[in-house]
Amino acid sequence: MTIHKNESDPRVKRTRQLLQDAFTSLIKEKDFESITVRDIAEKATVNRATFYAHFTDKFAILESKINESFMAIITRRISGHTVLNEETIESIFLAVCDFHKELSTLCKRSYKSLGPVFEIRIKEKIQTILLSFINKDKMLSSPNAQLLINTATIMISWGVYGAAYAWNNEGRVITAESFVKQTMPLIMNGAKELLV
Repeated sequence: MTIHKNESDPRVKRTRQLLQDAFTSLIKEKDFESITVRDIAEKATVNRATFYAHFTDKFAILESKINESFMAIITRRISGHTVLNEETIESIFLAVCDFHKELSTLCKRSYKSLGPVFEIRIKEKIQTILLSFINKDKMLSSPNAQLLINTATIMISWGVYGAAYAWNNEGRVITAESFVKQTMPLIMNGAKELLV
């Protein structure tokens, strides 16, 4: 949970950035479990009270970093897409591969232990992104439409997340593009109900 201060104040932005940069630096050096708030504050050259003025704990700064990273990657990949089609789903899938690759590079030592911390949030974000492309009239077209659409977006988001995680965890033996091309038919079987 992030504590909201006046986020437009340049000093607040600068301090938040200092804390996030310190955290990013530390996560490259040691396991997440062994990083303390004191470590982050010292690395950022602020006191612990300043840390707590911006974040409730180290999980909040981790979540902030992961959300920021994921949203930057996904925005890059899906910019220009206006409808949910196979190309949009492929772009989302590639973004999730990019995210796993970046996260495992950033958090080499902690990647496996951090998985459960962010997995649910990222799957929810993928589902929300999928739902944002779906025409609201389609959602309301029949009593079962909303249930079917929600179920399909959950299956796709979990499938995409899990497949990208496995691809990364198994050493990225082929490029993300090749992996996504090979895996898309499996994903698309569950997506037929959603497409324009």
